[in-house]
Amino acid sequence: MRVGILGPISWRTPPQHYGPWEQVAGLLADGLADRGVDVTLFATADSRTRARLDAVAPHGYSEDPDMDGRVWEALHVAHVLARSGDFDLVHNHLDWLPLAFSHAFGAPLVTTIHGFSAPGILPAYRRARSAYVSISDSDRSPDLDYVATVHHGVDVDALPFGPGGDDLVSLGRIHPDKGVAEAIAIARRAGRRLVLCGIVHDERYFDEEVAPHVDGDRVDFVGPVGPTERARVLGAAAALLHPVAFDEPFGLSVVESMVCGTPVVAFRRGSMPEVVDEGVTGCLVSDVDEAVAAVGTAVALDRHRCRERAVARFSASRMVEDYLGVYARVVAAG
Repeated sequence: MRVGILGPISWRTPPQHYGPWEQVAGLLADGLADRGVDVTLFATADSRTRARLDAVAPHGYSEDPDMDGRVWEALHVAHVLARSGDFDLVHNHLDWLPLAFSHAFGAPLVTTIHGFSAPGILPAYRRARSAYVSISDSDRSPDLDYVATVHHGVDVDALPFGPGGDDLVSLGRIHPDKGVAEAIAIARRAGRRLVLCGIVHDERYFDEEVAPHVDGDRVDFVGPVGPTERARVLGAAAALLHPVAFDEPFGLSVVESMVCGTPVVAFRRGSMPEVVDEGVTGCLVSDVDEAVAAVGTAVALDRHRCRERAVARFSASRMVEDYLGVYARVVAAG
């Protein structure tokens, strides 16, 4: 089977710091290549992959203020479209834009929906000729038909078991959606130090709701963390706080934490009931008060059992096998 992976180009694949869609597309391409699949990854030219790499954009447009992301994504999609007849299947990880041209693709199209940025993009999905994969059952739109749900996988070898510690950690975009201010409040009331990791996506929110609490002592902000540092920080924590303020489609940081053996305290929203095995890999709560009370329960969970369950459910190998099943069904259906 010849597969083209249409990856995002906001960041390099795999990302050096932030870039969850790039991370998933890269792991999938590598996993397919390792299984002998003839796979080409369409990503930025500075990407690293065990698959064949084909690129138009020299590097991620989010890393270069002189690059217009709209222009480079259009050029990127046009290039893949021109080459689509070389493949048995093209797997889109680039949101709605390729769907506008889905009827012109020279091979069946599979689209992994990493989340809906706004209701206004749904017409592109409704009119497209593509098989859809959701990343959680909770993130399915009633307006679309899906061929499967495939939960994301992570590189478990890059996330070794960690000994834990006393600190709590919050890992994700510094944005109201991620509940960073709530994480600060939970840690303070639980009497534990908090380590904040992530890129600042909302400067005003950071300046008004986060920065005033950052003192390097009780709240330490370390900024974005790459794969090696991420594993170290997660593995050294007592628990991850994930008080999201939206219905999150998946939550890679939650899985990465659990794979390191660090349990999670998460708000019961979106995909969290699918991702967190309550009493094994973490605790699900409804508000800040419940989260404060759950910290003690979470840190007492068996870290080895937490890792074992997370590895069994969320390895990149399992994700690749799931997608191979999707590809077989889509190609067989014509």
